[in-house]
Amino acid sequence: MPRAIQKMTVRILPEGQPITVAGRNLWALRLLMKAGKDGCTPIEQPGPRWSDYTHKLRKFGFAIETVHETHGGPFPGTHARYILHSQVETIPEEGSAVNV
Repeated sequence: MPRAIQKMTVRILPEGQPITVAGRNLWALRLLMKAGKDGCTPIEQPGPRWSDYTHKLRKFGFAIETVHETHGGPFPGTHARYILHSQVETIPEEGSAVNV
């Protein structure tokens, strides 16, 4: 039996329209909301397609900054840190809004 895809309705404050975000895009949005100004990186929060999730969220209208950072280790290089700048409000199914 297939798993149900999680979804949540949110809006970008102050005057955004309701947006339903689902699946991995929702997973990424929740992590970005929780991280606040520290943002998220694929190194700290492994996910197969962070750049795709943030691209799709930006198309919804979310303001997400990409900061390129260097890292060392056995495979030195760069990685992205994604920072959500939009203030987001979740809209429970009952219809009343709650700030997150």
